[in-house]
Amino acid sequence: MEWLNYHHLLYFWTVVRTGSIAAACAELRLAPPTVSAQIKRLEQALGEELLAKSGRGVVPTEVGRLVFRYAEDIFSTGRELLDAVRQRPGDRPLRVAIGVDDVLPKEIVHALVQPVLALEQPVRLLFREAPLQRLLAELELLELDVVLSDAPVTPTPEGRLFNHPLGECGVVWMAVPELAARHRRSFPRSLESAPVLLPTRDTALRRGLDLWLLARDVRARVHAEFEDFALMITFGERGLGLFPAPAVLEGELRARHGLRRVGVATGVRSQFFAISAERRLENPAVVALSRAATRLLASPGRRPGRGGSR
Repeated sequence: MEWLNYHHLLYFWTVVRTGSIAAACAELRLAPPTVSAQIKRLEQALGEELLAKSGRGVVPTEVGRLVFRYAEDIFSTGRELLDAVRQRPGDRPLRVAIGVDDVLPKEIVHALVQPVLALEQPVRLLFREAPLQRLLAELELLELDVVLSDAPVTPTPEGRLFNHPLGECGVVWMAVPELAARHRRSFPRSLESAPVLLPTRDTALRRGLDLWLLARDVRARVHAEFEDFALMITFGERGLGLFPAPAVLEGELRARHGLRRVGVATGVRSQFFAISAERRLENPAVVALSRAATRLLASPGRRPGRGGSR
C-alpha cells in the first residue's frame, strides 16, 4: 500500500501558501536545500511536477493546484482536530452526523432535533439528505451516527444496522381551503376527480396509501409524485392538488401554509425510525432525539397536528 508523506505535503503547502521557498523556509525554520529536496520527493511519489518558477518565486502547476486544494482541506481538518482535543471535555462540541431520508418531512426532523440543541454539552450537527440506501451505506462505514427514515432497514445476516422505532401517527389528506371544501363531502371517492399529489412508490407512506385506495376501489387522479415532502407541500399550498401528510403535522400545515383537512386515511400509519450501527442507542444526542420523538408522537392532538377538520 502506498502512503503519502505528510511532512513533504506540508512543505509543499507552505511554499505555495507563502509564495516562495525562502519564505516557507523562514516559517518552517528549515534550510532551503532541505525543503527543496522534500518537495522533490513528493513530486517523485506523485509522478508529477508540482511547482514552476515565476520570477523570484514559484507557482503551482495545474496538478500542483489540485494537490494544494487537497492539502488545504487536510491541514484545516488537522487544526480542527487539535482545537477539539485541546478543549476541556465539557466544552468540546459533540459532533453528530444525521442522515435524513429525503422523503421525511422536514418539519418532523426539526421537531426531533430541537432538544438535541438544548443539551448542556455543545453540539455540532451535520445533516446529510439523500435516498435511504445511500445513507445506509454511509452509516455502515460509520460516516453517519444515525439515519432518520419513515421505513425500517431490512435485517441482514451480518446484522450491522439496527432499527429504533421512534413512533407513529395517522395520515390526513390536506389541501387549500377551496379544494378541501369541494372534495371533503364525497371523500375518499372525490380523489378520483380531484388532482392528487403523492410521494413516490418507493416510500412506506405511498405503499400504505396504495393499499388503502385499492381496498376502497378508488382510482386516484395522480397529477404529480414527489421524492421530497417539502416540495409536495409547496405544490399543495399553491392549490395544485390534495396530498397526504402525517397527522402530527396538521396543525403546522394549517397555521403556516393555510391548508385544511379533506379527510383521514383511516388505517394508514406514518411511521418513523432511527437507524444506527449500535444495538442500543448510546450517543447522548441521538438518545435526546429518540426521547423527543416519543413526546412528539405520543399525543399528536397536543403537538403540531392539533386542529379540527375545517
